[in-house]
Amino acid sequence: MDNGLIALGAAVVGVAGTLLATVLSQRMVAGVQAAQFEREQRVAQTRWLRERELAEQARRRDCYTAANAAYRRYRIALMSFLWLARGARATPEERTVLEEARSTHHVAFAEAQMVASSEVLAELDLLTEALSGTYHRTVRLGQGDPVANGSFEEIHAELLGLGARWERMRAAMRVDLGVDARDGADAPDRDGRGLDGRGAGGRGVGASDLDVPGAGGRGADAMELGGRGADGPAAGG
Repeated sequence: MDNGLIALGAAVVGVAGTLLATVLSQRMVAGVQAAQFEREQRVAQTRWLRERELAEQARRRDCYTAANAAYRRYRIALMSFLWLARGARATPEERTVLEEARSTHHVAFAEAQMVASSEVLAELDLLTEALSGTYHRTVRLGQGDPVANGSFEEIHAELLGLGARWERMRAAMRVDLGVDARDGADAPDRDGRGLDGRGAGGRGVGASDLDVPGAGGRGADAMELGGRGADGPAAGG
């Protein structure tokens, strides 16, 4: 009798141990699989976030590039039209060129508003507001009905001064894209000029773009204005 109970107890223990080992093994496997699944999910999530970040950065870069080009083109078109307005020689074709540049600028600004950082958007707003005011004064001057602060000299000086704002806008874009360090946004550029656009000579950035003669007698953007030099239209100016 005692031997039978001992044998039965041993059998029960053996069966229980086998079943328990199977259960524990399954639970261990399930735990390993769950941990592996969680790791794979984290990796996938990290990859997705990275791809999304790169896509958004690429979108901002394309948008900033378009906005930068549109703002520059609009400013050059305004300067070109201003010289013509000064001599009452603005033609419908010249006005069409200005309106096309203005329309391109509006589209670029609208797109930038959807993706720009708050810092970049603040600079875009300031420059857009300044260009808008300059546009209306320039058009009124061309119509022979100038407004207050709307003389050729005042508008011309403002357009040159917008070079500094354009530099600040571009610097904010570069910082947002990670091209430049944030703490270097206000540092001087390679020529020793800060973002207020003034060097040792006190000349604002952008003056050379629109009005200051180069080696050939014209600034870089003056050549884009149809060959006009620093003194405006060549003939009859």
